[in-house]
Amino acid sequence: MADKTTNNIKLGIFLFAGLLFLVVMLYMIGKNQHLFGKTYLLKARFENVNGLVAGNNVRVSGIQAGSVKRISFLSDTVIEISMLIDKDMKTIIRRNAVVSIGTEGLVGNKVVNIVPGTGMDSLAEEGDLLQSKKTVNTEEMLQTLSRTNNDAAAIASQLRTTIERINESNGLWQLINDESIPADLRASAANIQRATAQANELTSQLNSIISNIKTGKGPVGALLTDSAITGNLKAAITAIDEAADQTRSLTQKANVMLTSIDRQLNNQDGTLHALLNDSSTAAHFRQSMNNIEKATDGFNQNMEALKHNFLFRGYFRKLEKQERKSKATVKD
Repeated sequence: MADKTTNNIKLGIFLFAGLLFLVVMLYMIGKNQHLFGKTYLLKARFENVNGLVAGNNVRVSGIQAGSVKRISFLSDTVIEISMLIDKDMKTIIRRNAVVSIGTEGLVGNKVVNIVPGTGMDSLAEEGDLLQSKKTVNTEEMLQTLSRTNNDAAAIASQLRTTIERINESNGLWQLINDESIPADLRASAANIQRATAQANELTSQLNSIISNIKTGKGPVGALLTDSAITGNLKAAITAIDEAADQTRSLTQKANVMLTSIDRQLNNQDGTLHALLNDSSTAAHFRQSMNNIEKATDGFNQNMEALKHNFLFRGYFRKLEKQERKSKATVKD
């Protein structure tokens, strides 16, 4: 009888402990799912929730603050998640807060992260819709890493091929091992340095010439800056233009005269044609010239006779004295 009582007591203790453990577990689960605490509802919308399910945790700046209550489709491109948030966070979360979906660890469960927005805004109330931010999916990250790995492998293969070609190139190694190349490079560098120095000197001289020209020094500067020289040049150019005009006018007159002479030469009745081609006219012209010459000779003889005549001798001597005096004045 005593043994039966002892067994019943043990059984009762075991059942009580089991029920207590069950109650504690239910309480812990309910607390974790915010079934027994005071909460309020906030919402956010995404194009892709990346495997998020109801019951996943919600964190505010990394601190556990609630859980996902419901996930529903609003359209084929918009998904709305409803979050139960502890009442304690009602003084923390504002309407400009940003919601994103992350992962607990590298490959852990999905989690909703709420971070404060920039600037100040009013506190979020029951049922408010917070703005969302698209985050990089782990699968997308792995795909990017895979593409990067493939690109790195291709680059490594190309580098390996290039190095093998370099190793197999006898000409390149002969060029590298040629001892005369350093001396040639040094000579080339010296030539480049001398050419640079000469170029700098030439540039300095050009700058000096330009400066002298600007300040009016030297013949070029004086020519460009002296107003008197400029005026003289303009006057000379004007005189040259006038001379050219006169030359053109004279040329035109000469052409007219030559045309008239040519026309008279071709005209048998003309004076020039008769003078140059008619023999009788030529004979008369020569006779006239002889008569003029004889008349001139006779005139000279008469003048000489007058000089020796006593009536005109004093007059001619006076003329000779005046002529000698004028010549002496010119010589002085």
